[in-house]
Amino acid sequence: MVMPLVMAPLMALVVWRRVRSQFGRQPVRRKRMLARIVVFGAIGALLALSGFRDLRLLEGLLGGVLAGAALGLLGLRLTRFERGADGADVYLPNPWVGGVLTALLVARLAWRFMVMMPAAAGSAAAASAPPLGNSPLTLLVFGLLVGYYLCYFTGLLIHHRRFQRAQAR
Repeated sequence: MVMPLVMAPLMALVVWRRVRSQFGRQPVRRKRMLARIVVFGAIGALLALSGFRDLRLLEGLLGGVLAGAALGLLGLRLTRFERGADGADVYLPNPWVGGVLTALLVARLAWRFMVMMPAAAGSAAAASAPPLGNSPLTLLVFGLLVGYYLCYFTGLLIHHRRFQRAQAR
C-alpha cells in the first residue's frame, strides 16, 4: 500500500511539469536540450535491451520510436521561434502534440497500475500479472516519447541555429 502513496504524487509532479512545458513561450536552453537528448537516448537504449528477452517488446519499442520521430517532425513544423521582450530566444511548442503524448502516457501507466494493483495487494489470481515494462503496448508508448523527444529536441537545436543566423542578418 505504500507504493501507490509514493508513486501517485511523483507521477502527478511529472505530469504537471510536462504539461507546463507544453504551453506558452519556452526559453531555448541548449544545454538542457542536449542533456535531454542524451537522457532519452540512454532510456531508449536501456529499454531496447529488453528486446533480448522478448522480441515483441523490441518491436513495440521500435514501432513507438518510429512513430514518435514522425510526431517530432510534425511538432517541429508547428513550433514557432521568437525573440522575447528581454531579447532572449524562445520557442512556442504546439500544445496539442505534447498534450496528446502526455495523455497517452498517463492513460497507459494508469491502466498498467490498475492491472498490477491486485498483484501488489496479494491476490492469488492477479499474481501472474506481468511487470510494468513487460508489455509491447507499454513499450510502444515509451518509444513514442523517446522518438518524439529525440527528434524534437534535435530539431529545435538545428532550427534555433537557423533562427539565430536569420536574426543576425
